[in-house]
Amino acid sequence: MKLIIALALAASFHAFVLFAGYTVAQTHQPDAFTLWNYITNINDYKQWDSWPDYQGLRKARGPHGPLNRVYVNDKGISSDNAPVNYGTIEVKETYTADKKLKNITVQHKVEGFNPEAGDWYWAMYQPDGTVVKAGKIAGCIDCHAGARGSDYVMVHNF
Repeated sequence: MKLIIALALAASFHAFVLFAGYTVAQTHQPDAFTLWNYITNINDYKQWDSWPDYQGLRKARGPHGPLNRVYVNDKGISSDNAPVNYGTIEVKETYTADKKLKNITVQHKVEGFNPEAGDWYWAMYQPDGTVVKAGKIAGCIDCHAGARGSDYVMVHNF
């Protein structure tokens, strides 16, 4: 019984450390591995809302096609205007034409991370959470710069 309690306490502490580490990382230097853990284990993105004007599985364009689904955390949903609140996380699941999950991309608004490009941190993952690329991804920034007036958010009009 003591072993079970000790393991439960250790697991709780580990989750707290990961969450606390992520909170600290929200300023300036986010980390793709900790972000993945946060959106899948600590605050499951599949429980989040979607932008009111971009609901469910949708036809998509560009590298996020042919189909995608977008989830947004409370910080983002509560943003009435651009720029969105710091701490906003948008998760985009990209699907093939036969509805097989292809990859997961994340844009996270991190104060001071990249002021030249709206302070967005970008990450792309394989469905199993393997990091494909992360950080100041030129392709993401260049494409989303077309939505600079919406704070680089392509699928919602403020």
